[in-house]
Amino acid sequence: MTIVVTGALGHIGSRLIRILPQRFPGNEIVLLDDLSTQRYASLFDLPQEGRYRFIEGDITKLTMDRVVADARVVVHLAAITDATTSFERKVAVELVNFGGTRAVAEACAAASVPLIALSSTSVYGTQKSLVDENCEPEELAPQSPYAESKLREEHLIQELGEARGLRFFLARFGTIFGASPGMRFHTAVNKFCWQAASGQKLTVWRTAYEQKRPYLDLEDAVRAISFVIERRLFDNRVYNVVSLNATVRQIVESIRRYIADLQVEFVDTRIMNQLSYEVLDARFRAAGFQASGDLDRGVRDTLALLAAANGRASTSAAEKAAE
Repeated sequence: MTIVVTGALGHIGSRLIRILPQRFPGNEIVLLDDLSTQRYASLFDLPQEGRYRFIEGDITKLTMDRVVADARVVVHLAAITDATTSFERKVAVELVNFGGTRAVAEACAAASVPLIALSSTSVYGTQKSLVDENCEPEELAPQSPYAESKLREEHLIQELGEARGLRFFLARFGTIFGASPGMRFHTAVNKFCWQAASGQKLTVWRTAYEQKRPYLDLEDAVRAISFVIERRLFDNRVYNVVSLNATVRQIVESIRRYIADLQVEFVDTRIMNQLSYEVLDARFRAAGFQASGDLDRGVRDTLALLAAANGRASTSAAEKAAE
């Protein structure tokens, strides 16, 4: 049997593909990536116990029916994920995100292969302080082309479930933080760690400093995917997957624990004009999953990897990470 992972060299994928051989020994791990972000290093030093097959290609152009034909499950991670720049890349986001999901989901439906598809908690645009998967339709008000594409993908997958019997698990992931070989640095926690380690001021959206948003520790993310495969939790429902809800202030103060002279600069942006809200994950917890992610640990571990950058990242971060 095979486990197919699209976007396998990205932030989540590059960590996931190192865990899958341990959790599912004997399965071949098929890695799909178009290398558009040139994360070649994600293929370095893969675990020896893993049986891997790498396919370089665009999922909108590959014959996906052949790729998924014998799969145990398909984990669909491939996407353009930078919400801020998606305003200037609407056509590309539509092609890669929605078009790619259509290609993968239709192939899974045709082959009767279950699908784990990643959506995002950014599909919520609510004025309520708390929100879950049972929210009213008006509470789904995406604030960026990226988030809009994710909501459209959800609808597409649900339609395929009803019309063609596709079995799926739809995961609305919180904003990822934590280190991986294919790590990206355009989301809040990781971006702030990079700026801090490089001696830059932290650029913080002025309207967001006290607003709460959902975050997901990378280790919780890969554990969640493994959990779904193990439990065969393909019940065609949407699940919020989050480690914690936190304000930007909390993130900044976590970084300040390791870099005492941290400076913050407030900026304005069109994307952060929503009110504060928390995303609840009671549905996934009821299924048996317990998040264990820790914001301070994620910050500490990321800064430890950047400890030599401009001599800025606190050596205590590296020392504490080694404890």
